Amino acid sequence: MAAAFDVYYDGSRIFSWVSDLSGLPLDQVNFVISQILALACAPLFRNTLHPSTTSPATRHTFGLVLGLVFGYFCFGMQAIHLGGLPALCYIVMRTQDPHSMQRMVLGVALVYLSCIHLHRQMYDYGSYTLDITGPLMVITQKVTSLAFSLHDGLTRREDELSADQKYHVVRKMPTVLEYFSYIFHFQALMCGPVLFYRDYIDFINGHTFLKHAPPSSGHLDNNSNSRKVVLEPSPYLVVFKKVVCSTMCAIFFLNLIPSFPIQRVKEPEFLEEFSFPSKMIYLVIATTVCRFKYYHAWLLADAICNASGLGFNGYDAKGRARWDLISNVDVLKFEVSFVLRDSIEQWNKGTTRWLRMLVYERAPRFRTVLTYALSALWHGFYPGYYLTFMSGALFTFASRAVRRSIRPYFVRSRPLKAMYDLATMITTRLVMGYITFSFLLLEFWPSIHVYLHLYMFLHVLGVLALLLLPVLLPPPRRACQPEKSGAVCSNGVVSAQH
Repeated sequence: MAAAFDVYYDGSRIFSWVSDLSGLPLDQVNFVISQILALACAPLFRNTLHPSTTSPATRHTFGLVLGLVFGYFCFGMQAIHLGGLPALCYIVMRTQDPHSMQRMVLGVALVYLSCIHLHRQMYDYGSYTLDITGPLMVITQKVTSLAFSLHDGLTRREDELSADQKYHVVRKMPTVLEYFSYIFHFQALMCGPVLFYRDYIDFINGHTFLKHAPPSSGHLDNNSNSRKVVLEPSPYLVVFKKVVCSTMCAIFFLNLIPSFPIQRVKEPEFLEEFSFPSKMIYLVIATTVCRFKYYHAWLLADAICNASGLGFNGYDAKGRARWDLISNVDVLKFEVSFVLRDSIEQWNKGTTRWLRMLVYERAPRFRTVLTYALSALWHGFYPGYYLTFMSGALFTFASRAVRRSIRPYFVRSRPLKAMYDLATMITTRLVMGYITFSFLLLEFWPSIHVYLHLYMFLHVLGVLALLLLPVLLPPPRRACQPEKSGAVCSNGVVSAQH
């Protein structure tokens, strides 16, 4: 494995001594160092390079150059692919008919990304090395969302657009500097969160804070005679909290993962000697521990964006500034949600918006299937991914059936409602461990063996819920309502709002 890593990983070796001292792989060391440097540079955007004193071109250039430096530091010559994919897509945007350009960009981006996925699967199978596939996945989201926004702005009338499409619409082709700055800006290059072009341009031009009316408690200075000065809220308390939470997640992961490795589920001892409840408890704990790795990376990336002034999303009802415009995850809501739908919607939220924007709101039919297909292809080709996607679809539909048929009997009193919520929260935790271990394990037959040793019991219950509940406990009748827009989850699950 070490030899394969040396051949496949092309990042800088300057900090090999840190890797040797800490025992962490060099790719992880380089990632953390690049993110710490990005966090240190981020306040320059908010202070030294503030839009009131700095031209957009300078801010574009600063973010672009730092992104290129960090990309080369972490990936070496492989970083050429980070430029290759968006360069090809930009040529398509500039040269093709806007009526079909967006589909061509989507095709080019997915083919390019798929080739990189397959290359890694061939030469570094089953590895969790931090290579260019992660940034390329985010770049794919950026170029395709921009292409669809351009298509809307150049070919469709205002009254033909949905509310989200009106928000994201782009009516002018970006210049080369604007485009590649958007692709490579250092705050979110390494692991997201995905940022849509309209939000990025508002940030560069300094329009973000002007779009949201400040609360009456006084964030506005009207002392000047002819203009209003918006006093921007400080992000540093939010940044501090996210950095602390990110650090704690990293510590939890490093200390707990040796005791709960996901690979243990393939061992005969686990399959033959662990009791049924022990197997389920282990799956829940092991998958939860693995999530701390994602929480660490995503919360740190959120902090970098916020420290630069990126991610402001207005004020809440109490007048407090919100910094969740491009947040990747809400850890607490994900871990303690009462229902599967709510839990999934808090995971990789930018990808949720991307899938909704490209597929769910546009497909005339087979929305759910097409959304799953795009999400699966975007993730790659490991069979474990597809087991998770298919199981996720089943349990999303099953949870809807349970909610429609059983929940009405428990909302008539607060004690019954509390019992129902507790039961669904526990069930959601079990389902999460049950369906996501294969995503981490990556392999098909080992995942199937685990399911068989668990008697496929949750799959069976899910199918029974779909087939029998509507017959045995028909949902109460209610007035017909227009179909509400669904929420598209980061793994492709489309969940209607009930």
